[in-house]
Amino acid sequence: MSKRKPHKMRARLERTSRALVGANHAAVVNIDPSGQQVLMNWKNCRQICVRQVVDAVCDIPHRWTIYLSVMCQKPNGEQYCKSVEVAPQGNYLASHLTDVIEAVHTDLRARCNQGHIVASGWLAIPFDVSLDEAQAAAVFEAVGAWRQHKVAA
Repeated sequence: MSKRKPHKMRARLERTSRALVGANHAAVVNIDPSGQQVLMNWKNCRQICVRQVVDAVCDIPHRWTIYLSVMCQKPNGEQYCKSVEVAPQGNYLASHLTDVIEAVHTDLRARCNQGHIVASGWLAIPFDVSLDEAQAAAVFEAVGAWRQHKVAA
């Protein structure tokens, strides 16, 4: 007779949390200079207010995909973005992503024309998912990234 597998509550909790996050298409969105940070569904661009999803994103380590973008506007009114996607190797808690985000974010802002910068932001998805520019732009628009006050150069 074979032995039964031991009950591992932590593994069960992680599987349930990842399923909850995946079903809600959760993504953490941060916009500067306002400092606004929200949890959004990146597919339908609606804010997620369910406490269980928030806890699942913050308390469980995930394999993250981070989309960083700087929103710029030329003097003639034309809007454009400079963006980069980063996928750190390994599973990380949401609180441990700040080093990766800050390093790439400052480098991306330095490569932009400082007189054109309107806002900047990042979108962190707790899965191995690659976003295209249209999806990311829709999420940033839903949060109000283009309605920021222009940053002093």
